Amino acid sequence: MDDCLFCRMASGEVQVDKLYEDDLLFAIDDINPRAPVHFMVIPREHIRSLADVTEAHMPLLFHMVQVAEELAAQKGVADSGYRVAMNVGLEGGQVIMHLHMHVLGGRVLHAEG
Repeated sequence: MDDCLFCRMASGEVQVDKLYEDDLLFAIDDINPRAPVHFMVIPREHIRSLADVTEAHMPLLFHMVQVAEELAAQKGVADSGYRVAMNVGLEGGQVIMHLHMHVLGGRVLHAEG
C-alpha cells in the first residue's frame, strides 16, 4: 500500500534502523516508547489489523511471537517479564492500520483498563 508507513519501511522507501528483519517481517524500536524497552514486530505483508488475520496467517503470527521472544531476550527483559500487545482499530489504540505487535518491558507494567 502506497500510503502505509510500515509498508514503506518494509520496502526500504522509508529508512529505519531495524532490530531484526527477514523475508516475512521486521522489528524496530517504537519512536514513542511507553517503557524502557519498547519495540514493534511488523509483518512485511500488509494486513490491516488482527481482525483481518485468517488461518493462513497462523505461521506468520507464530513467527512474530518467536521474534518477539528472541528480541526480548537480547534486550534483557525475557527473564523479568514483558508485555505483548496488538491494538485493533482506532478505539483499541491502533494508530497505523497495518498489523503490528508491541513488546514492552524494563519496568513493572501495571494493568491498564
